[in-house]
Amino acid sequence: MANITLSVPNKLHESMRKFSEIRWSEIARRAIKQRVEELEEIEKISKKSKLTKKDVDKFSELIKRKASSKFIE
Repeated sequence: MANITLSVPNKLHESMRKFSEIRWSEIARRAIKQRVEELEEIEKISKKSKLTKKDVDKFSELIKRKASSKFIE
């Protein structure tokens, strides 16, 4: 199994130390695994998509306009 080094802010590390019974490496491993699975699923779906980058940019712009107009109202 490969090892990685993870940096966390000092304040978070202090909080984590309060719960020394927790296997933080296992928590990190599960979170990383879940995110990789999500990204692989997104990749799988996007490979089947017929949308172009131009289409995605167009939809993105439309969504931004709709969202901002709701905040302005």
